[in-house]
Amino acid sequence: MRIGPYTIAPHVILAPMAGVTDKPFRVLCKRLGAGLCASEMTTSDPRFWNTAKSRHRMDHDGEPAPISVQIAGTVPEVMAEAARYNVAHGAQIIDINMGCPAKKVCNAWAGSALMREPALVARICEAVARAVDVPVTLKIRTGWAAGQKNALEIARIAESAGIAALAMHGRTRDQQYTGTAEYDTIAEVKAALSIPVVANGDIDSPEKAAAVLAYTGCDAVMVGRAAQGRPWIFREIAHYLATGEHLPPPTLDEVRDVLLGHLEQLHGFYGEVSGVRIARKHLGWYAKDRPENAAFRAVVNRAETAEAQLALTREYFDALIAGEPLAVAA
Repeated sequence: MRIGPYTIAPHVILAPMAGVTDKPFRVLCKRLGAGLCASEMTTSDPRFWNTAKSRHRMDHDGEPAPISVQIAGTVPEVMAEAARYNVAHGAQIIDINMGCPAKKVCNAWAGSALMREPALVARICEAVARAVDVPVTLKIRTGWAAGQKNALEIARIAESAGIAALAMHGRTRDQQYTGTAEYDTIAEVKAALSIPVVANGDIDSPEKAAAVLAYTGCDAVMVGRAAQGRPWIFREIAHYLATGEHLPPPTLDEVRDVLLGHLEQLHGFYGEVSGVRIARKHLGWYAKDRPENAAFRAVVNRAETAEAQLALTREYFDALIAGEPLAVAA
């Protein structure tokens, strides 16, 4: 799949997720097989560009190309300026957020709330596409609610406005992340467009990725929540799509080394105090499928320093490898 001058390979993409897809996680997922990783949603309001949160979200130093930055907002001219600003700071692809279902975003008529305003969608897409000389992509949902599915209308508007590729989550805004994603609407949109279309929603295994690609005819799949604590899912999906065979799961040694490396990157990126705090949720995701999850979290969450967090994590996995998982929990 190509987005402008960029070949996206493998065609497995990390979904933008606020509070998750920061630079350390994006770099890790790219190393473990993601063909493209979109940044956390960044505000288009210039008043907030110099906050610590925005500075971290706009930091792409050393990040592997292509660098995709997602922006959110409601005013075409402001969105265009945000696109120019982010391109000047390293963005190689600009992604427009019209898929976020969060109440605080939708209450400001941003995110998926924009799907209720097709004319405004057209103005935003046109303004952003004209403002920068890099590809502009768009993330949407199937619609606002069950009786208001207008993804096909929005997709056609986006294509006409110069959008280079479209990612689509198979739920309405009202569904948030409940129920199950549906792919009929995604297939309908894909059949109607000439630009690449990416399927998103409930893709949590190699088999599911292959089935969704076959059913929708899409050019790529996008993985979100299933990558939390499982960043190697990208190489697993890519290998299965290429060969029809499964990779063996990562060994405990590899999981330990991946996690320790991730923690070190978080500590370095955010500083010790914030890095330790932010790392706790990643530790929980890594351990969530293990029977010792509660014991592990109880121990590691007590760590107040980077050194302690790394040491406790290393001890936990070393105990598992030695067949003594309760040693750390004690």
